[in-house]
Amino acid sequence: MPGSGSADRRNAVKVPQTRPRSRRVLDQSLLVLGATTLAAGLGAMTLAPGLSAASSHREAPLIAGDPRADNTDVYAFTSPDKADTVTMVANWIPMEEPNGGPNFYAFGDDLRYNIKIDNSGDGVADVTYSWRFRSSYRDDANQFLYNTGQVTSLNDPDLNFRQVYDLVVTTGGKSRTLLSGVPAAPSRTGQASMPDYAALRKQATFGLPGGGKTYTGQAEDPFFADLRVFDLLYGGDLSERGQDTLAGYNVNTIAIQVPKKQLALKGNASRNPVVGVWSTTDRAGVTVADSRDQKGKGGAKQWKQVSRLGNPLVNEVVVPLRFKDAFNTLNPSQDRTVQPVVDKVYDPILPKLIQQVYGIPAPATPRNDLAEIYLTGICKVCGPIKADLNAHRLNKDATLRKIVPAEELRLNMAVPPTARPQRLGVLAGDLAGFPNGRRLADDVVDISLQAVEGAAQTGVLVPELADGDKVDANEVPFGTSFPYVALPHTKNVNRGPGAAGRSAEQASTENTAASPVTKTTQAAALAGVGALLLGVGGFRLRRRGKNS
Repeated sequence: MPGSGSADRRNAVKVPQTRPRSRRVLDQSLLVLGATTLAAGLGAMTLAPGLSAASSHREAPLIAGDPRADNTDVYAFTSPDKADTVTMVANWIPMEEPNGGPNFYAFGDDLRYNIKIDNSGDGVADVTYSWRFRSSYRDDANQFLYNTGQVTSLNDPDLNFRQVYDLVVTTGGKSRTLLSGVPAAPSRTGQASMPDYAALRKQATFGLPGGGKTYTGQAEDPFFADLRVFDLLYGGDLSERGQDTLAGYNVNTIAIQVPKKQLALKGNASRNPVVGVWSTTDRAGVTVADSRDQKGKGGAKQWKQVSRLGNPLVNEVVVPLRFKDAFNTLNPSQDRTVQPVVDKVYDPILPKLIQQVYGIPAPATPRNDLAEIYLTGICKVCGPIKADLNAHRLNKDATLRKIVPAEELRLNMAVPPTARPQRLGVLAGDLAGFPNGRRLADDVVDISLQAVEGAAQTGVLVPELADGDKVDANEVPFGTSFPYVALPHTKNVNRGPGAAGRSAEQASTENTAASPVTKTTQAAALAGVGALLLGVGGFRLRRRGKNS
């Protein structure tokens, strides 16, 4: 792996082993931080949501009431069919009921949707892709329908509501427009209205200057989990698991595929393969200009970050209710400054809750392994997990003194796609999977559950929790080419995820048959605990006894 084990990189930034402070001191620190109160270590506890499931669907009080701004999941992986590129997928608007007319689901005109990349490790975006949407109706005076007939193309006169967008990339403080005024795919209003949504998706996929492509539009929600865990961890009865709560729902998707060199530090993906990825939503506001200011020309548009998502499952379980909204406003560079949540990373709540409900002993604290996985990245000199995988310090041109602990979805672009993906990712010896980036079929719930119970450090799965939430794969297969997400559902969710015709309705050349990723994911689910132990390809996590 490029850059791994470099002798001159032994003085990497280390996460301090903090201890809980008194309530009075914590409250004082919160007052000082104000709205920026939130999350250094929450990344590490991202593992905790192994039992909490909802990814980032409706995870904080304010954003739960603002679905167009609510980013639900972020994925970043080396493209399996185009290995010189990275694909990033970010989803918004959780739990879209397919029959949610008459207005259906649109991106917000007053929002800016971002996918950000940190290649230097300082917690600040070095590359930012931003999408801005504009909505219009062909006829809003004499029609109430989203579409007035069968829609066969994006410029079909029967498509009454439509959105176009501009895509801007910012690097080194300079922005340039990659696409302007191009159409997004509409919501899929149903089989009668849009019988060939795959054709609409193809029309809404655009090439980018310098290589790559992007897609915006609706898709099936790729996250799979049993969310009934919020009913007191299944009420202490693990037999209650196994229903995919997200089955049948859709999301609004933004996907982009770009050459690796466009993301890497100094444009060199061989020397500097590690990047950190997250998505944000900004809302446009207006500030009142001072009339005495001769240069003022009225209110100027200002942008405020209202949602943020890197690793899955962070804000649900890591962050206490009091701080969830504040976390959504933070930049990763601020994470390490928020002591209350840093303390919870090293002494997390979830393992104690699991011990209380199910009698499974919580691993000893401080949890430096969790901090390594989600704050610094994994490397031999970063913490107790003795492997070089996805820490920014592995970039040969990185400046070590500028690297800071920050919650980001880290990806080592030098790890090639595997021919036999495993749903448990790195825990199953598949280095191309979560937490090294995140693929659509990675079972982040089960991975996170095992990691929070110490499996990443011991090299041994906890057998009592080997089945996780018993939802091992998505209810429909993913595609084998960009943008990989499955086509949106059209049947109402209350028919039940096993209702006849649910999969058939999605038939297309992209996802009729299960993709290799899905097939091998299902096979891995049947392989048993023995096949899931760490140590494939030289990536053996140091065993410290069988902590089961």
